[in-house]
Amino acid sequence: MLIPVMLGVIFLVFFIISLTPGDAASMILGDGATEERIIELRDDMGLDDPLIVQYGRYMWDLLRGNMGDSYSTGRSVAGEIVQRFPNTFKLTVTAIFLSVLISIPIGVISATKQYSLFDNIGMILALVGISMPSFWTGLILIIIFALNLGWFPSGGMKGIMSLVLPAFTLAIASTASITRTTRSSMLEVIRQDYINTAKAKGVSRRKVITRHALGNALIPAVTVIGLEFGILLGGAVLTETVFSWPGIGRLMVESIQRKDTPMVLGCVIIFSLSFSIVNLIIDILYAYIDPRIKANYT
Repeated sequence: MLIPVMLGVIFLVFFIISLTPGDAASMILGDGATEERIIELRDDMGLDDPLIVQYGRYMWDLLRGNMGDSYSTGRSVAGEIVQRFPNTFKLTVTAIFLSVLISIPIGVISATKQYSLFDNIGMILALVGISMPSFWTGLILIIIFALNLGWFPSGGMKGIMSLVLPAFTLAIASTASITRTTRSSMLEVIRQDYINTAKAKGVSRRKVITRHALGNALIPAVTVIGLEFGILLGGAVLTETVFSWPGIGRLMVESIQRKDTPMVLGCVIIFSLSFSIVNLIIDILYAYIDPRIKANYT
């Protein structure tokens, strides 16, 4: 399904960009350009052709490995993305690592201590975390930890310290979502008969949780982690803008403002492809987490 999904995504984005106000030729030439020069550039770029012709021309170049050149800089779209994608990937991986590191233990403990003070506080914090928009969270963290306390840089990419605030901004919402999923899944698993049987045999509570319950409870959690990774890639658009992080999310925002169609499409293709690949990896991981799934595959 990857191929039709990618074709559909590219067509939708291509069509939506064509409806946005502004003219790429005018933006490239600037306010001082004459009407004749704008018309000439539009003709050279093929912007006066029907939309379906422009789309077909772009897809033909894409199938040959050519993403085109940026309207605004004239540089290769693929080159720009290759330069910036590692920054976005680093930010996203750090955020998802923090999310998993925090959410799995909290979800497990909340399930094993249901309705306790720890469980209630954890679920309240999870609800708050899901409710906060990433751009608002980022601004609050900048005000507190960058401007008032001066512990971290307020923006840019200047070493590992500049990674902390944007990574936590991305991690907060995903941590809340993974925590709630882990808790719900653990509650369902620990009520199963085989868990009661293990307890009746005298198996310690810790072994029952870690060896018997956690593995089966991780299936929904792993699914959410995979989805959150894709969401974080997309969420990085706002976070990178707030923190002036030089990734493809910020690049896409700048390209949309300039109506730089080739660059926007290139960024969307990378986002969509990354999301699809992550979901494929998650499907493969199912077989290693739960042997029953592996048996069904074979």
